[in-house]
Amino acid sequence: MTSEQVNRPEAALALDDSQRTGSGVHEKPGIRSLAAYGLMAFPLAFVGLPIYLHAPDFYAVNFGQSLTTLGAVLLALRLFDAVQDPIIGSLSDRFHTRRKVVLALGALLLGAGFWMLFNPHMQSPLTWFAVSVLICTTGFSVVSINFQTLGGLWDTDRQDRTRVTASREAIGLVGLLVASIVPTVLVAYLSPLAAFRWLTIAYIPLLALCFWILIRWLKTARVREPHGVASNRGWRDLLKDRWRVLFFSLVFLNTFASAIPAVLVLFFIRDRLGAESYTGLFLLIYFLAGAASMALWTRLAKSFGKFRTWQFSMATAILTFCWAALLQQGDIVAYAFVCLLSGLALGAELALPPAVLADHIDADHREQDASRLFSLMAFLSKSGLAIATGLALPLLGWFGYQPGQPITPDLGFALSLTYAVLPCMFKLLALGGLLVFEKDLARLKSSV
Repeated sequence: MTSEQVNRPEAALALDDSQRTGSGVHEKPGIRSLAAYGLMAFPLAFVGLPIYLHAPDFYAVNFGQSLTTLGAVLLALRLFDAVQDPIIGSLSDRFHTRRKVVLALGALLLGAGFWMLFNPHMQSPLTWFAVSVLICTTGFSVVSINFQTLGGLWDTDRQDRTRVTASREAIGLVGLLVASIVPTVLVAYLSPLAAFRWLTIAYIPLLALCFWILIRWLKTARVREPHGVASNRGWRDLLKDRWRVLFFSLVFLNTFASAIPAVLVLFFIRDRLGAESYTGLFLLIYFLAGAASMALWTRLAKSFGKFRTWQFSMATAILTFCWAALLQQGDIVAYAFVCLLSGLALGAELALPPAVLADHIDADHREQDASRLFSLMAFLSKSGLAIATGLALPLLGWFGYQPGQPITPDLGFALSLTYAVLPCMFKLLALGGLLVFEKDLARLKSSV
């Protein structure tokens, strides 16, 4: 054991890839193969903003639907979407030998649902809205769970797994950026109806191209597959293991902490900072910083290990939001730096946990449960966002805050506390847990 391994619990407590499987057996992903795999993240990330941001306004303005009713339908569908993720994961593991067919079915549902959403049936727009969102989000979940599973099963060494997840998430952030710009540009030149119809017409071939590239990559990539039939172990048996309980608990705490400012960011920018006209710039800085930071986190994870790097990113986020809590009306430049630093932390939060889970699947030979484990991460992410919405907005309402209305200094203070201090508290819990249980998590193998 080298001195470097002694100083790195992740290396010291888990067998090195070359020791466990023999050197030279892993595929070394190059830029082309990383791009071929990760490109599917672009249409997956792109679709979210039109569904949840633009579609309610589209149906309210063009078809006279109540925003309250549309919001209630979206909330119910989001809850259903989260609950169905573990079911999709179980079915994906059961039919892992037909993963290409599963991916094709998911892509078909995603494309069809997205096209239906912005080409509605005029006689029953609300029903059409609900059905098309359901089809679209179901297809999204099928594709994204299996897509992440393929990345987790790609037979690379531990250091390269961070490169796999980082490149995928960077491409996804670029997809988010493009999705935030294109509809605005189209609406500037076309009517809303025509703009979003052209958006769906362009999206279908984009989705088909990225899917075709992914399938071509899958034919040549070395992907570990389960031997024999899928595991018959139930969810209770799968989750009673101490490693997985610790890991997924910390993932949920961290995700929930990050979801609170995501829910409140528009309110904070408009009503606390008085900088609504800069919203697009702030989001651009945030997502660009996240995408650009992937190379940094990959290098740090290689030098210090994934867990130490994850701890550093959490500490960065905590310090950044402690600063954000102190900002006042007109602190535009300061908040731009908050967006920059929190965007840097975002890159690690997107890249490192899936890479750690991929390490665990490999070390514990859990290939037969891979889709279920990645579906659980998706479930926790969606649940964290739903709970953050259900907690943060009523809490602000209890303080007397009304979005868009003039606020008193006390209400501004309450908004800052909820937006910045509350997530810091939960992220501190996650960081503390990661520090206390670092050695246990770094063992990677389960106890059952």
